[in-house]
Amino acid sequence: MLHFPKMNFFLRLIFTRNRGLVTKIKFRYICVLLIIVFLLNSFGVFTHLFELPFEDCFTYPYEGNILTFIDALKNGEKPSINPINEYNFSFIYANEKHCLDNDYNILHVVFIIKSAIENFDRRTAIRATWGSKKRFFDVPTKIVFLLGVHMNAAVQSQIDNEVIKYEDIVQSNFIDSYYNNTIKTMLAFKWAKLYCSNSKFYMFVDDDIYVSVKNVLEFIRNPMSCIDESQNFNEFRPYKRKIKSNIISSPLNWQKFNRTKAGDNFMEKTQYIIDYELPNDMRLYAGYVFNSRPHRHKTSKWYVPLQEYPYNKWPLYVSAGAYVLSKEALVDIYFASFYIKHFRFDDIYLGIIAKKVHLKPFHCHKFHFYKKDYTTYNYKHVITSHGYSDPKELIQVWNEQKLLGNA
Repeated sequence: MLHFPKMNFFLRLIFTRNRGLVTKIKFRYICVLLIIVFLLNSFGVFTHLFELPFEDCFTYPYEGNILTFIDALKNGEKPSINPINEYNFSFIYANEKHCLDNDYNILHVVFIIKSAIENFDRRTAIRATWGSKKRFFDVPTKIVFLLGVHMNAAVQSQIDNEVIKYEDIVQSNFIDSYYNNTIKTMLAFKWAKLYCSNSKFYMFVDDDIYVSVKNVLEFIRNPMSCIDESQNFNEFRPYKRKIKSNIISSPLNWQKFNRTKAGDNFMEKTQYIIDYELPNDMRLYAGYVFNSRPHRHKTSKWYVPLQEYPYNKWPLYVSAGAYVLSKEALVDIYFASFYIKHFRFDDIYLGIIAKKVHLKPFHCHKFHFYKKDYTTYNYKHVITSHGYSDPKELIQVWNEQKLLGNA
């Protein structure tokens, strides 16, 4: 081996003089690497690597089949296994007789409005617009506002006065906060089951939603009108099968309906069921349906750790802002909740329950999750639109649509 004493000497000299520089460079690289790792972890990149595939692995406590438990509860019997989840909150104002009607034994639809306790002006606006008792007086409907409690005694005093004045408040003794929305929702189900079981349909609505009651009633009469040409018509066979069994008046040829060509105009498809009423045992859970994934970035308001939910997708679920349930679906979900572990996001929780009881959410594009841009003439078919936190705007839009016959 050749030796170069002078060269080795110079290399050692250079390394010695620049050792501090090399150390600084290494430190900077390490810092950059740590920052990258931190950001990737914050945005859930590493978490996604450990998610379980929803389609293959999904299960959720209670792990077994809960359908027999639901049937037992519906029949007033004791299930073989005790409930694992109960929302044991009491009603401050239960409004037990709100759904009793001297003129109608059966209500067509009950609107249950999930309202923040301090939103007095929103409730006033709803009563003056789509929630008016005088609107569609020939159709038996009711509205009720569901509230939690507030730590401010002055606010509660105002609620006490509101209860007396309007007689449309249901209040329970849970703290009204965002992460208690599941509690709020399930207490609404409880109230509906205990005190308002004489309705065919129930619509749950947030207090910042524009609602066209006219279009709600038309949707309930014919949910199939929401299926557009981009959707797979065969996905909704259960609805067609149910509708077939309850003819009111129509020259329907059922075989012709099933053989309708894919290229035909969609309105020609739907005309065959326009004159149908949904049967009482219809299981309808409808609104704006999401097919989405959990938020894994830790700064998100909707962050969910793997320990809480380990799968890479949510079950199909309906936006909690506005959705419609038939009585049969409401009762199934209510009793199923006794055997489904609590989850803090109400729309996801209902989606999990629906999955467990084999209830497929029904998507309708006329329910708008985002605020639909408003012009006088583009709300004709809108059932709901989110984003009406300003009561004055709600009143203005609703009055314009009412004059056009759309609300």
